[in-house]
Amino acid sequence: MSPLPLEERYSAARIHPMTRLSQQLNFILEIDKLKTILRQTLITSPDCRQENDAEHSWHIALMASLLAEYAPSPVDVLRVTRMLLIHDLVEIDAGDTFAYDAAANSDKQERERLAADRLFGLLPADQATEFRALWDEFEAFMTPESRFANALDRLQPLLLNTRTGGGSWRNHHVTPAQVLARMDLVRIGAPELWSTVVAIVDDACARGWLPS
Repeated sequence: MSPLPLEERYSAARIHPMTRLSQQLNFILEIDKLKTILRQTLITSPDCRQENDAEHSWHIALMASLLAEYAPSPVDVLRVTRMLLIHDLVEIDAGDTFAYDAAANSDKQERERLAADRLFGLLPADQATEFRALWDEFEAFMTPESRFANALDRLQPLLLNTRTGGGSWRNHHVTPAQVLARMDLVRIGAPELWSTVVAIVDDACARGWLPS
């Protein structure tokens, strides 16, 4: 089905002009675009299609509840979950930047900062401040919650790559050293899981999914 012409599309502002609710509803509609942002990671379905950002965000948010016991200190799981649901929204504007693409990562921070300004600026002022603070906290990697959240964000694609025969690693000729460097945030944010990461990388090398 083709999208409606721009002038016919739903706009909350037409129903609740300049209200808090209209801002919230328009933000909800805007972030639906996250479903269109494709990542390099493949999902574990038989066709091994690319994962989208909304699927990734849901997956790691659920992981926060399941794996909270592996955080190195007690964490606020709700805060971790909220960070994980929010942190990739900026890719609606900035696009997904492949972790192992050095050139694309050179201006990633600036692209995502500008995206955060626009997207969170759609919200009522108090919620804009709250969401932006959570996004900034995730990016800063300074609190126990943000470190654990970042660890889960790194762990999830590692797991998917092991269930898709190397997935994006093989497609982009990624090396074991690159993977371990990328996964180092797991060592810091969820150190009990680090031995599992190393075992997964070793197994991937043995299977030929990563060059040995």
